[in-house]
Order: sequence, then C-alpha cells, then structure tokens
Amino acid sequence: MAKVAGILGKKVGMTQLFDDKGDVHPATVLQAGPCVVTQHKTQTRDGYDAAQIGLVEFVKESRLTKPMRGHLGKHSLPPVKFMREVPVDVEEKTEGNGAVKVGERVLVDIFEGERFVDVVGISKGRGFTGVVKRHHFAGGPKSHGSMFQITGSIGSSAFPSRVFKGMRMSGHMGVDRVTVRNLRVLGVDKEDNLLVVEGSVPGPNGGYLVITKAKKPPRERRGFAGAATIDPLKAAKRAAKKA
Repeated sequence: MAKVAGILGKKVGMTQLFDDKGDVHPATVLQAGPCVVTQHKTQTRDGYDAAQIGLVEFVKESRLTKPMRGHLGKHSLPPVKFMREVPVDVEEKTEGNGAVKVGERVLVDIFEGERFVDVVGISKGRGFTGVVKRHHFAGGPKSHGSMFQITGSIGSSAFPSRVFKGMRMSGHMGVDRVTVRNLRVLGVDKEDNLLVVEGSVPGPNGGYLVITKAKKPPRERRGFAGAATIDPLKAAKRAAKKA
C-alpha cells in the first residue's frame, strides 16, 4: 500500500446521522477512491516529496491527450481522467526503499483511525451575481421606489478619480477552489470505498474532490476527548492520595 496522506474521490450526497445520545449530525458521503499511484516525486529529483495519483473510473483512452496516454502507458496504468498530487506521510517518506511505488493502489483504508480530514473541491457556479448575494451587502431601503440591491457609491470622486483594485462589486461568483478543513470522520466503508464526514463539502453531487489527512487537526476540549483526556486537577488529587 502506498503510504500517501490523501486520496481522490467524488461527492455522493448529504444525509444525516444520529448518535447514541439522539443528536442529529449533518453528514456528507464521499466516494473515496480507488486510486492508483501514477508518479512518485522525490526531494532529490523534483525538489519536494509527493505522490501523483489518479482516480480509477471508466474513461475511454481516446478521451485522453497523447502526452497523458504516454505518461500512463509508461507503467501500463489504466486511463484516468482526474489526477492530482497528494502529500506523503512525513514519518514514512523514504528515498530508495520503495515506500511509494508507481502502480500501487490507494484505498479509503488510509483514513482508518483518522479523526479529521481536509477536503478540497470546486464550488458551485452561481453565474453573474450582485453585491448582496456575492458579498453579503445589507443593501438599501426596501420601501417602494427604492432599488435596495444596488451597489451604491464606490468612492471614485475627484480623489482618487479611479476605482481601487479589489473593490467589492458585482461579478462572477462560484467555480472557485475551496478548502474545508478539519471535517470529522464519522465512518469508513472499505467494501464500497465510502467515507462519511460531518458537515458539508464544496461542489455539486458528483464533483471531484481531493481528500487529505488533516494538516492542523483541532485540539480536543477537556472532557470531550474520551479516556485519553487527563484532568490536571483530578490527577493532582490522585497523586496526593498516593503520596
């Protein structure tokens, strides 16, 4: 198994799950993999460590470009349409003992035991929108005769006699690369390569995603992390009794 820290997948849809206390949690089901390693980039040859992987799905070879067919045919790999680079685990990076081999499969079981993941996707396209929807402007009065969703003044008077760059105005909204960090893992299905996370992920159903292990997982609050959490006050009292 390739020792990589991420996988490619698709968004299946959203649902809701109930925990043991009866509380409902919004959840998103992700089709995570299977993927295949198409290239291993090393520090000595490429200047950084990463694994290039592709999502294995039904794709006609004629739909690929000629350079892509040559890149995959070099190692007799199946045709893949969606291909990205994912990081390699720091404690498992090696230069020459074959920790990451081209042609190895990457499955959803790499997230077994993980509590949080980061998901990267392309947001839904909203077309040309105004400032109220795009930038959450309050707008003007909503009384009769008022156009409450207009932009208003943008400050280009005698000074500075121009519009500053980055002015929040109407324009194209959506179709942006969005990263959602620290989504809690609710379940891993190895048989169907499914990953269930708490919350929402960017993009429509069927959209491509890059799922990686959480880069900066949150610290668990005291009393919410299970038996591994140590209360310093109780620990001090137990130590005093033993003494």
